[in-house]
Amino acid sequence: MLAGFYLLGLAQVVLVGWLIFEIWQRSHSAGAAKLSYLLIAAVGVILAGLWRAVRAKPGEPHGLVVTPEQAPELWHQVRGLAAEVGTRAPDEIRLVPEVNAAVSEDTKLLGLVGGARRMYIGMPLLQTFDVDQLRSVLAHELGHYSGSHTRLAAVAYRGRVAMHETLGNVGKWNVFGWVFKGYGWLYQLVSSAVARRQELEADLASVRVAGVDAAVSAMREIPVVSAAWDFYFERYVAYGWEIGYAPDDVFGGFAQLYHARTDELAEMREQEPDDETGRWDSHPAISERIAAMRAAPRTPHALDGRPATALLPAAASAGLALQREVVDFGNRTVLPWNDFTAASMAMLMQNRADRVFRSAARLAGVPEAGLAEVFGLVEAGRLGELAAEFFPRATRREAAAEFAEVMETLLGLAAVRSGTVRWQHSWSGPARLVDATGQTADLSEIAKLAVAPETLGEARARLAERGVQVEAARVVQTRATGQGADVLGAMPNVKLAGSEHADLIMLSKGFVFVPAPKSTDDGDKRVGMLLAHTPPAELTARYRYIAFENVATARIDREVPVNATLVLHDGSEVAFQERWTSDKMGKSDDVLREILTGLKNRGDR
Repeated sequence: MLAGFYLLGLAQVVLVGWLIFEIWQRSHSAGAAKLSYLLIAAVGVILAGLWRAVRAKPGEPHGLVVTPEQAPELWHQVRGLAAEVGTRAPDEIRLVPEVNAAVSEDTKLLGLVGGARRMYIGMPLLQTFDVDQLRSVLAHELGHYSGSHTRLAAVAYRGRVAMHETLGNVGKWNVFGWVFKGYGWLYQLVSSAVARRQELEADLASVRVAGVDAAVSAMREIPVVSAAWDFYFERYVAYGWEIGYAPDDVFGGFAQLYHARTDELAEMREQEPDDETGRWDSHPAISERIAAMRAAPRTPHALDGRPATALLPAAASAGLALQREVVDFGNRTVLPWNDFTAASMAMLMQNRADRVFRSAARLAGVPEAGLAEVFGLVEAGRLGELAAEFFPRATRREAAAEFAEVMETLLGLAAVRSGTVRWQHSWSGPARLVDATGQTADLSEIAKLAVAPETLGEARARLAERGVQVEAARVVQTRATGQGADVLGAMPNVKLAGSEHADLIMLSKGFVFVPAPKSTDDGDKRVGMLLAHTPPAELTARYRYIAFENVATARIDREVPVNATLVLHDGSEVAFQERWTSDKMGKSDDVLREILTGLKNRGDR
């Protein structure tokens, strides 16, 4: 089918050539020249994509090479499994930072001549599997070799690139592109079905060599490890990574988390595996694969329940070596886990407090603020004004009472900066704020006292008893940034005041206006590329950023297409309007109207 994709391109070139010949046989007018140009341009886009695809090559192998001298038993197992499967063993084994295992082969002459073979083993699998489970996974991958599934991998890669490059450059009104899109759809459908069949074939090789029980156990454990890996990065790594810190042992941390969360992992194992699959999926549903494994003939196998790390001497050192190979820390501060958690949590607390302090400074009419100024607003009976920004659906009286939770964060920051409490790292649960004795530092009752003028004095006294200095909590970031923001949507080619045009990117913390050309062509592609390569914090630093906290209200002059004005606290205004011909990315127009309505309602309170 890949050959058909290229032949289809050749056929269209021949067709265009014949059409141009016929046109010029009948006319030499300006109209003939324009029509010829359009035909050449239409097919030229397709040819350009095909040419780039023909020259494309898969990326260089990644990961950490593990030699037979470094891991003799791992290599012994792999070579033994290869012999049992009936295929040539890989020439190279690499550790990779994924919850996965894979094989590749450098072939020649469209896969007719074999070449160097590589096996990739995910470090998270080595850290969490036992030897039997790992043998099953490796036997599955070797089964791809025995079934010659890897022989055409490079050719298939070029085919995918050809379709991506060609279809990605075809305009919606390019008639020649319609044919390619239909063929691409058919190719993806067929190739996905073939891939699912190959996975089932490799599963049978795994069962034959490693046994049914090991194969089923590994299949059920992979989703658990994958979920734990995602949880680890989301809850333990990402929050500090985004604000400039990094742990000194990324893979070692995951191993500790996995062995500390036994109860949660046990609950996940009790859940039934996924039983849904679609026609576009490259892998069958896990339940389907397990059913096929259990239906296969059973043969006796010696059990080996040792941790898979037994096959890799000095696994901890290997994890650090892999980290040096694949993790780019950039200019982040690298810290041991305990210090990483303490520094990251303190900075997160500071960032949350800064949001409050900036609003407090505006209300108090001072350049900068801290907890002392917030207490001043409480004493003056103005906490409701401040709290309304954070609880827009509540009345000012209700917002002041609900502000106790926010106040607890401010008091916690003051305690951390005063040195009376610290953040304690934990693998079995969330980080805790503890005092010098290691007991949880509970400031919730003091926070409730601190939100009312009549009990603020008692709150001050209790803080003083604990050695907490109110003045220690001060603003650090005096200007709002996009740090920690999420992208909610985007609307290319909006019109600003005058003749200026911009791509509007909607973040969870504000609007970013990126200068854009007047033409509305390919706005979605332009913004998509920008978002794919630029994090929100960098967007807000590089382009015009209007933080929601700086918006007093919004006027919505028209809802479809949107025509609105942002009124800032300093009295300035930012007007913009959606164009009838603007691209829409997903449901971004609905997201925009929802944000504007929220800003308007906040201003009306």
